[in-house]
Amino acid sequence: MDEQEVEQEREYYYFAIKYCTENIFLLCAYSNSRSFKRSICMKNKKWISLAAAVVLAVTALPMGVFAAKKDGEEEKLTKVTLNEVAHSIFYAPQYVAIEEGYFAEEGLDLTLVTGFGADKVLTALISGEADIGFMGAEASIYAYQEGATDPAVNFAQLTQRAGNFLVAREEMPDFKWEDLKGKKVLGGRKGGMPEMVFEYILRKNGLDPQKDLTINQSIDFGSTAAAFTGDASADFTVEFEPSATALEKEGAGYVVASLGVDSGYVPYTSYSAKTSYMQKNPEVIQKFTNALQKGMEYVQTHTPEEIAKVIAPQFAETDLDTVKTIVKRYYDQDTWKSNLIFEKESFELLEDILEDAGELNERVAYEDLVTTEYAEKAAEK
Repeated sequence: MDEQEVEQEREYYYFAIKYCTENIFLLCAYSNSRSFKRSICMKNKKWISLAAAVVLAVTALPMGVFAAKKDGEEEKLTKVTLNEVAHSIFYAPQYVAIEEGYFAEEGLDLTLVTGFGADKVLTALISGEADIGFMGAEASIYAYQEGATDPAVNFAQLTQRAGNFLVAREEMPDFKWEDLKGKKVLGGRKGGMPEMVFEYILRKNGLDPQKDLTINQSIDFGSTAAAFTGDASADFTVEFEPSATALEKEGAGYVVASLGVDSGYVPYTSYSAKTSYMQKNPEVIQKFTNALQKGMEYVQTHTPEEIAKVIAPQFAETDLDTVKTIVKRYYDQDTWKSNLIFEKESFELLEDILEDAGELNERVAYEDLVTTEYAEKAAEK
């Protein structure tokens, strides 16, 4: 049975059921009289019999008659693997897009993988394990500097502020960045955005990261909170959520500063794909960006409480109240852009930060590693 025949068969049975039930059961509903209903039903035995026969016939049909269209739609979904740098509430618009079905609406069957670090995401992208990478754009610059023949090009920017927080051992309501002088801090990986933004803030506040304090950069991404709890010699730690809030709830630390607020607007995370993939699959990149844009618009038009409820399934190990607290913290500091366009000014600021950190050998042209084509089209929808 071809698709057209299946559709005709489905419509026939639906019409038959509708016709029979409307002529009998709605008529019976007009009276509360048991005798009236009985007489109506007796006079229309042939219609009731037909309705019953239709129902039995429908239930006897192969499931394919009703599932064919759905299965057909599923077959049309394009599989896409996204490798994210971390699984964090910081990236709420992405999870809204997943939970609200925006990727499926765009015809994409999305597989989400967490890489735990930009270096690992980039490796997955280059090897072909991932179609799209989500990480700091600095990773694409590093690869380009090293002579990548098929460079990762950034096509959408999600966050416009840093997403980590400075956590102290004790409450410090009057904290100033100068308070870090002579202290030990558990920081991030050298050359990664968390660490570079941290050092960028230190320099803005007159501190030399190499001379004025001790920054431990030897701890793996995601393990600093546990290290802070177990290492009494560290005075501060730089943490993403939900680790920052978890330390507060345990009474093991207190958030004293937001790197997102004190650094100002920076292009913290973006989506990229290899040049060859983008050339072969421009429609996939566009659909992916369209879905993300819907997620961006959702967080701009809904409350932190509403956002938290939508993304909660992505963070089953975290209670809803904590998710709400974290979403509000990011929401209040204007973390998420209203669109996904990666502006030239933002890219140049990123290169300034890389230069200050001593990680940039030579500045890269914005046009070589950024395209705004897909984000602009998505924003117009």
